[in-house]
Amino acid sequence: MHHGTTKDLFDMFPPRDKGEFLHAYLYLKYLDQVIYEGVKASGDPCRKPSGAVEDEVIQDLLTGVIQEIGEGYFDPDTNVYHSKIVQLKDAIALVSQKENIKLSLSEKVVPFKMARDVILTNPESIAVGSCPCRSVAEKPCLPEPMEVCLIVGDPAASFIAEHNPKYRKISQQEAITVLEDAHRRGEVHSAYFKKHLGNRFYAICNCCSCCCFGVKMFNLMQGQSKSIGPSGYVAEVSEDCNGCAACVEACPFHAMSMDEGSKMAAASVEKCMGCGVCESACVVEAISLRLEPSKGEPLDIECLKQAAA
Repeated sequence: MHHGTTKDLFDMFPPRDKGEFLHAYLYLKYLDQVIYEGVKASGDPCRKPSGAVEDEVIQDLLTGVIQEIGEGYFDPDTNVYHSKIVQLKDAIALVSQKENIKLSLSEKVVPFKMARDVILTNPESIAVGSCPCRSVAEKPCLPEPMEVCLIVGDPAASFIAEHNPKYRKISQQEAITVLEDAHRRGEVHSAYFKKHLGNRFYAICNCCSCCCFGVKMFNLMQGQSKSIGPSGYVAEVSEDCNGCAACVEACPFHAMSMDEGSKMAAASVEKCMGCGVCESACVVEAISLRLEPSKGEPLDIECLKQAAA
């Protein structure tokens, strides 16, 4: 056992929250199985991940982890595990920090009652690992590359790199390359926050709408799952649109459609999460993202740091 990183993870929790250590330990060490248990509980087809632990005690504990997450899943007041959509530039900023950060964000930025701090300790410590959602998907859209999930900052990054064989340490520049490659594939950058990891941001996942459990559930329930927060932006289509409908096919949240009258693409403000996938898919550069107050405020770490100074 790697006592150093285990102790660091335990020490992250203040005395009143020490009971959450076991959840964090199990979640990081058996991440694929946690996602598998969650997908299985939802009734969605899935496959058991490679290297799954068959120990019944561990399986029972992981079932408890899923139950704990699921109990608050549908209400932003009680949700303990959620994500915030971020643009590529904001995702890159999160993995590029050189100094420790401690920011308490408002609900305008992260629209949930719990787990909305950005506390980065040793931010240059980053681990990358195989996407757990693709690992358990019955028919994953992209068998490769699988390494698209980034754990940012300690103690989580060092712990998972030592205890979970599907994760390894990488440099900040390598993390940026992971984000840029994912962006070119049309994947969504999701900044994840979790109550049981210190009520804070801890990861950036690069998600697709066909395998990512969070995005699939969000779309299936038409946004009622309350598990994903919008970026703070919405897509806007200019008159340069040539009607190719590439954005309609690319949008992971089904927010783009073709206007039969004008033969131009149109974005639904209600459905749009401001991920920027449509913007990148538009070959004539007719789509841009604009700030939309009804969608909250962006997770722009540099602006938030300046505001807190």
